Amino acid sequence: MTEGNGLPEHSAAQNEAPAGSSAEEKPEENGDGRVSVPGDEVTDPGAEKEFVHPEGGWGWVVMLSAMWCNGSVFGVQNAFGILFLSLLQEFGSEKDEDLRFKTAWVGSLSMGMIFFCSPIVSVFTDLLGCRVTAVGGAAVGLVGLLASSFVTSLGFMYFTYGIVFACGCSFAYQPSLVILGHYFKKRLGLVNGIVTAGSSLFTITLPFILSWLLEKVGRQHTMRVLCILMFVLILAGFTYKPLMPAKTKKRTGSRCPRMGQLFNVNIWKSLGYRIWAFGVPAALYGYYVPYIHLMKHVEERFGKDANKEVLLMCIGITSGVGRLIFGRVADYVHGVNKVYLQVSSFLVIGVMSMMIPLCDIFGGLIAVCLLMGLFDGCFICIMAPIAFELVGPDDVSQAIGFLLGLMSVPMTAGPPIAGFLRDRLESYDLAFYLAGIPPMVGGAVLCLIPWVEARRRRQEAQAQERDVSQKMLDSEKAQGDDDPRSGESVL
Repeated sequence: MTEGNGLPEHSAAQNEAPAGSSAEEKPEENGDGRVSVPGDEVTDPGAEKEFVHPEGGWGWVVMLSAMWCNGSVFGVQNAFGILFLSLLQEFGSEKDEDLRFKTAWVGSLSMGMIFFCSPIVSVFTDLLGCRVTAVGGAAVGLVGLLASSFVTSLGFMYFTYGIVFACGCSFAYQPSLVILGHYFKKRLGLVNGIVTAGSSLFTITLPFILSWLLEKVGRQHTMRVLCILMFVLILAGFTYKPLMPAKTKKRTGSRCPRMGQLFNVNIWKSLGYRIWAFGVPAALYGYYVPYIHLMKHVEERFGKDANKEVLLMCIGITSGVGRLIFGRVADYVHGVNKVYLQVSSFLVIGVMSMMIPLCDIFGGLIAVCLLMGLFDGCFICIMAPIAFELVGPDDVSQAIGFLLGLMSVPMTAGPPIAGFLRDRLESYDLAFYLAGIPPMVGGAVLCLIPWVEARRRRQEAQAQERDVSQKMLDSEKAQGDDDPRSGESVL
């Protein structure tokens, strides 16, 4: 099969034209560049429907490449707490009350930009395809990370690491999810679970590697070593060979529909989606705080010799387990009730954030991180199923894209606020207490979604019943008007 252009069916139609058409019947060219043969309209749509997902083959290579993408992008982001300590030592004194606030902006800006660019990336993916978008994004990420290794001031680090590197990661990340649908349908859930588990695998291993590299070669050479991940990501992007059926190509055949799909207004007509799209970001103001500030909190509470990398490893392990477990559990939960799984995840994450300052022994922190990682996996793995339930399969891509864009604000603002509180109060305790409030408030807001969706379905059912009753009355009235004599004979 050729690369997503439907040429096998097109060629077959051309070869059959001389035998099944007269001299007067000539092929005509449609507006999308495809040739249609008179009398062949019935068979051509059937040929488009014959696209079958390979469910394997080269798709396994694509899956491994997407897994590497998830791992290298979010593994580095989640391990920023290690780089955070190095930046504090390099760009000033750890006793500087404003330094933690300024330094935290580097990691939070980077994470926020990955989500903020998501709606824009969807346009480029439609225009240029998954392969070009992913390769170009990985190349930009490589340039940004390499430039960050030469930076000697925190201000330039905002641009090279927080913007250039993060934008490149965003452009490389989103196509890695889209391309999976070209190769898998029946196994798509399993494949998504494996791919997203890549970030957990990297989150487990990178903190130890980064700590060793920072100790041996310093911050600048460590970031140059990390460039290897981006170089491999460029090579991985070349494996994204699209297998898009002709029907999908026709739907995005002109530039105007693509831009129209970016600002899809249909998703905002759903009250349930509107609650979800604003409730989830509201819950995330404290979500990223532990990833950045937990390492420094452990140093202050348990000393610099504490094995703080173990905590990120615990989060990474149980997050991967949670994605597999709750992804399977969600298959047995009916309809929008899947929202309750997300609500439970936010409640647990909020409570665990508040538990961090209360842990006076290191083992208690390990238990907190294990639970936090487990329900973090729950939150991530059921985002797509909830979007399907709220807006349907036709609009789900834009629904997720806009949600990720809205998530960029709290993901960016939360950690610097926590750093500001630490600098003013000389303790992370209040920062972690406050970080636990937004997830619980956001989770409470999400509880409205099942009630709203149930009310909407009742209203739709009542409207359908009224329509049926009106049609029956109109039909009876029409029958009476058609045969007036029968009524007279009876009288």
